[in-house]
Amino acid sequence: MFWNEKIECMPQEELKKLQYDELKTLIEKLYNNNQFYHDRMEAKGVKPEDIKCLEDISKLPFMFKQDLRDYYPTKLFTVPNNQVVRYHVSSGTTGKPTLVGYTEGDIGYWSEALARSLTSAGIGPDDVLQVCYGYGLFTGGLGLHYGGEKVGATVLPASTGNSERQIELMMDLGVTAIACTPSYFIHLMGVAKKMGVDFRKDTKLRVAILGAEPWSESMKKKIEDETGVEAFDIYGTSEQAGPMFSDCPCHNGIHIAADIMYVEVIDPETEEILPPGEKGELVVTMLQKEAFPLVRYRIKDMTRILTDPCPCGRTSPRIERITGRSDDMLIVRGINVFPSQIEYTLMQIPEVGDQYMIYVTREGALDNMKIQVELKPEAFSDNMENMLKLRSRIESALKKYLNIAVVVELKEPGELPRFEGKAKRVIDNRVI
Repeated sequence: MFWNEKIECMPQEELKKLQYDELKTLIEKLYNNNQFYHDRMEAKGVKPEDIKCLEDISKLPFMFKQDLRDYYPTKLFTVPNNQVVRYHVSSGTTGKPTLVGYTEGDIGYWSEALARSLTSAGIGPDDVLQVCYGYGLFTGGLGLHYGGEKVGATVLPASTGNSERQIELMMDLGVTAIACTPSYFIHLMGVAKKMGVDFRKDTKLRVAILGAEPWSESMKKKIEDETGVEAFDIYGTSEQAGPMFSDCPCHNGIHIAADIMYVEVIDPETEEILPPGEKGELVVTMLQKEAFPLVRYRIKDMTRILTDPCPCGRTSPRIERITGRSDDMLIVRGINVFPSQIEYTLMQIPEVGDQYMIYVTREGALDNMKIQVELKPEAFSDNMENMLKLRSRIESALKKYLNIAVVVELKEPGELPRFEGKAKRVIDNRVI
């Protein structure tokens, strides 16, 4: 199904022309009306007339998250304050948070992007969509809320927390679709099991829209196998607007609405643009943003661009599932390690449950990694010999995949922390 078939299935040449026209208009506006963008372009020696084709975007300077903090709160805005109808604020891990402003037009294109994504997942007027992303300053809840209403679905603004009540509402109201983080859905699966609720028999749930944190194909398979839902991967960041783009029923990559966002993938070290198919750091340009434009913004998410035709008929570029971030990548004894690699390996082991924690420490000059792994109830035993063999098997599997030795600590079912928002599975205690 398509929400806007004309755009979603537009021939490539027409789509590129549309992107170039939007880019040209955007760059002229920013150069002439915003000091930050004007100064950045001057420093790079580029003017709007130098952008003669879409590929000339490579002449433009990058934007960084630090820019958003340095020009906090509204110095990067390109419209008067009386045209800003909403603010969202990221949590921020260091320094100032990230503040994003929206015009009425920004809310409109955000809702449009989500309407395309939800329609692609088969969600429409006959559905009840339970939104379990956080509302308020976080973009997830309101983003999916507006998108759900736009496609005509009945929206249940559940937010996070009170998980038993969430499952009761799911059953009572005939919820057919849920939107939340993968880790929260895994948490709901555990709560439902304790309540004696079978998602297949006791609910009408058929679709899960999952995102806001990296998750593996193995986790997707586990969710689908155990609940019977079809899981869709949705992508977006607070700087872009919020959750926006998802995969389609072919599950062959996340479709990017190319009239809304232009994507590049670069080598994070050399900053060279990589060809389609090569993995690197995602760089985005928001072509339609009014209040808070982004031009060649380094998202830090790691992915690759897929250009082979998708059987669904959509002609937009696709990106592969996000596998981690270039800035939260762990470097342990000179080896690059992403939490998603660890998750993938653990999910291949039948005895391992849903929860794990990663701890990195440094003793002298040596980095050490410990992974706490929660076992399934049927796998946990008082038989020490069996537990030692299982631990050794998990350590061997991780070493084979990560190319470094790690220490595994086995935990009883329910012993590790649960996360109702974004999962925080990595604790890096090294003093750099």
